[in-house]
Amino acid sequence: MLARILPARYPSVLRRFARDPKGVSAIEFAMVLPFMVALYIGAIELGDGLTIRFKATVAVRSVTSLASEYVGIDTSTMSSILNAASTVMMPYPTSSMAITLSEITTNASGQGTVTWSCSLNGTPHTWNSSYTLPTTLQTANITVLLGEVTYPYTPGLGYVISGTINIYQIMYFYPRLTATITGPGTALSSCPTS
Repeated sequence: MLARILPARYPSVLRRFARDPKGVSAIEFAMVLPFMVALYIGAIELGDGLTIRFKATVAVRSVTSLASEYVGIDTSTMSSILNAASTVMMPYPTSSMAITLSEITTNASGQGTVTWSCSLNGTPHTWNSSYTLPTTLQTANITVLLGEVTYPYTPGLGYVISGTINIYQIMYFYPRLTATITGPGTALSSCPTS
């Protein structure tokens, strides 16, 4: 019955169509294209994230290293030190980046206490509160500077990686010129606010 409906030449046309390689490349390209686009965009987003993570590490290192070179830090100097992180993070936006700088002193048993702490766009540690240092720094009667940077990374394209990823970096430095560094005043209100 089907033979009466289809002309005799149709089976040969179908066989030629099945053997014709001209459309195979276009079909393969159409199948592979979404994966290639996702891989390309994902590489861009991952590259940006790794660059920002590296810059956050350099920023926290720079801020903590700068502070370690002082004997005393007043409010205006603290503001300059904390704002140095924004320069390191260029060209990425820093309006939501938080940078915190603190001094931790230890007692005879190696337990740390926050001597002073100031933060830009973040929450400083409570002054005179206890702070647990890493095991390697739990040494009796020492002073260390603690630098912290939190950078909320939101991918620009958001195609492969979506949402916000908080990049957190931390750094410890010993004071270079003195045993302890005099902080900005005697209370949190002495810290810079911008």
